[in-house]
Amino acid sequence: MRGRHTAAMLGIACTTSLLMAQPRANAPTTDVALATHLLNRLGFGARPGDVDRVMAQGAQAFIDEQLHPEQMPDTAIASRLAPLVSLTMTSRQIAERYETPGLEARRAMKEAGGPAPAQPDAAGGTQGPERRLGAVPVLELSQQKVLRAVYSDRQLQEVLVDFWFNHFNVDARKGPTRFMLTEYERAAIRPLVLGRFRDLLGATARSPAMLFYLDNWMSATTADPTRDATRRNRGRGRAGASTARSGGISPPGAQPVPARTRGLNENYGRELLELHTLGVDGGYTQQDVTEVARAFTGWTIAGPRQGGGFRFVPALHDDGPKVVMGVDMAAGGGARDGERVLDLLAAHPATAHHISLKLAQRFVGDAPPPALVDRAAATFSRTDGDLRAVMRTLLTAPEFLAAERYATKIKTPFEFVVSALRATDADVTDARPVVRALQELGMPLYQCQPPTGYKDDAESWVNTGALVRRMNTALSLATGTMRGVTVRSVDPATLVSNLSATSRSMIAKATTPAQAMALALGSPEFQKQ
Repeated sequence: MRGRHTAAMLGIACTTSLLMAQPRANAPTTDVALATHLLNRLGFGARPGDVDRVMAQGAQAFIDEQLHPEQMPDTAIASRLAPLVSLTMTSRQIAERYETPGLEARRAMKEAGGPAPAQPDAAGGTQGPERRLGAVPVLELSQQKVLRAVYSDRQLQEVLVDFWFNHFNVDARKGPTRFMLTEYERAAIRPLVLGRFRDLLGATARSPAMLFYLDNWMSATTADPTRDATRRNRGRGRAGASTARSGGISPPGAQPVPARTRGLNENYGRELLELHTLGVDGGYTQQDVTEVARAFTGWTIAGPRQGGGFRFVPALHDDGPKVVMGVDMAAGGGARDGERVLDLLAAHPATAHHISLKLAQRFVGDAPPPALVDRAAATFSRTDGDLRAVMRTLLTAPEFLAAERYATKIKTPFEFVVSALRATDADVTDARPVVRALQELGMPLYQCQPPTGYKDDAESWVNTGALVRRMNTALSLATGTMRGVTVRSVDPATLVSNLSATSRSMIAKATTPAQAMALALGSPEFQKQ
């Protein structure tokens, strides 16, 4: 234990002072450095042999390959995901298998005045209270995220799934979103990350996960409160009780009856403008937020507690005239009001710039060159929001390929852990300890509370406490104490291609191969991408 502690302190002392240093003016420009740069930015870092493969393939061919993941066989990942049975389920199936038994167990516990029966966990054992059963879908979703990032050859696709989920963030801890997220990522995010932005925007807008997370499922017209009150009074009794249990929406074919007083909710309208499309400086006003919220009234969920899908309820929709960003929308539009707003925002120049800036910050640098952002935005507008074309503009730009861009971004905890697993050619037979490690590193998967998602800049992730936790994780991997994970014997010098003299000296002081590997993984150079 003393040796591990000494190694950690050596690594942190070096890393803290060097991590935020400016890139060297004479950054390497060799093919090895370029291949490493591409593997770090288009993916989650190099595995043994990857650098040589990219060098032999050529930079342009590698970029083209990654931009077309549908043409790449990725069969190896299937066997690793097979035990995670909830990944292929619909939200309704997940609710029936994991959520409903938990609710029934809680009800039984309350009625009996004692503990509920133990419930099976993801490993087939018993984990006690019903709440553990409800956590299985998010845990399995988190495991697949780790496994795909480590083992999938479609690296750019996995980076983009991570990016776009974070852009359209939904927190698993808010009510039934925990069993909606699997379908949300699988259907609304993953297949659209290299498609048209409008399609991606529309899929997230209609997703029950987003509708519940930002409360739009309860947003309704307030134009005639007397009519709404009358409807509520008529709906009392058995229909009202059924509606309350289903989360506020009555069964298909029945009169929709709110379980509690409805009203206009601006949460989704505000985040749609500020985060998802135009950006905080996109030129909208508070009145635009209100008008957008009015346009999305009636966009709701058919039984959220049962895993129901999107449903438009005309009786809840404000069907009056609206003005959004100076554009008149006539009365009587119904569900089309929301679609027209999405059309307007997806085609807006401010959206082109905001999305291009965020992508450039992720792939090029925390402060990307404005000229490059402008070119990417021009591509966005010219191609009707073709995200593959925007990515090609960014990834083939001289500013992205320039040597001064190498190793200038700090890895998030997720990127750090996954890159460490890839660099050490780790065999992950149980990803749950990795998921727990990410929680300890301050980045619990699918559990970011604010709609802004996790930040992607160096300042957010570099501090002494965070570096201590990273070094402890590196030690756990290197010494084989992370259950379910086995790293192969790797020469520490090969883990990082651009180790400084200071880092090499630090690693030379290690007393065991495991310490040396941990120090390499904890070095300032390995924290960068």
